[in-house]
Amino acid sequence: MIRFTVVTITYNAERVLQRTLDSVLRQTYEGVEHLIVDGASKDGTLQLAQQYKEKSDASGNGHKVIIQSEPDHGIYDAMNKGLTQSSGDYVVFLNAGDFFPDANTLEDIVHRCRLHEYPAAERPGVLYGDTDIVDNEGRFLHRRQHRPPQQLSWRSFRQGMLVCHQAFYARTDIAKNTQYDTRYRFSADVDWCIRVMKETERMGLLLCNIEKVVANYTKEGATTKNHHASLWERFRVMAHHYGWVQTVLLHCWFVVRAVISRISSR
Repeated sequence: MIRFTVVTITYNAERVLQRTLDSVLRQTYEGVEHLIVDGASKDGTLQLAQQYKEKSDASGNGHKVIIQSEPDHGIYDAMNKGLTQSSGDYVVFLNAGDFFPDANTLEDIVHRCRLHEYPAAERPGVLYGDTDIVDNEGRFLHRRQHRPPQQLSWRSFRQGMLVCHQAFYARTDIAKNTQYDTRYRFSADVDWCIRVMKETERMGLLLCNIEKVVANYTKEGATTKNHHASLWERFRVMAHHYGWVQTVLLHCWFVVRAVISRISSR
């Protein structure tokens, strides 16, 4: 059986965590390892996680839930801890407040990408899909503005992060050798996705478009709250991978496109 490792990073996430846990618990697919990596929360986060583990263990759904709680050095340090512990064939990060859109999400991914048809060494390096944006109460707001292309490569991110981090499934053997760069505070996920895709291309592996919404993403995350700092950091990431000249030119086009769009909407 193809196994998925779902990593959920938490810190004082009592208010939004339950919908994340419920969405994993509801997954009909049995091959799920759920790692909850907590940064020593001081609210009721750990109690919720423990209750969820007990409920999952008693359900007989075949899921394995692991809870770890200790201080960390930020979200990307915690994500690296999750990568280190991952034992599934693919790993995805579904953080507190984010959730799977339906109970068959993981089942659909396996069938749509025909994962059982590949020898283990030849399975796609990346599985990717679409994302819906939800508010802090988990209510649908809109489809994510950036849409995943039919054929994705590491060069695709020159146009922005076309695939949401929560909709990006990396083969675990590749992901473990491609740790998050903790020098970035807000955009290490962009850098990580690009490096994973580069390694996928180097290994001659496919990237599979799932062609459905595979994640509901809560709008008010750390990147949203630190928007300007995140944009500058993302610019640095893109310049590192695509070159300063191309990145500057592309961002000039982004500005022109935004102005044209604003004028057209009046």
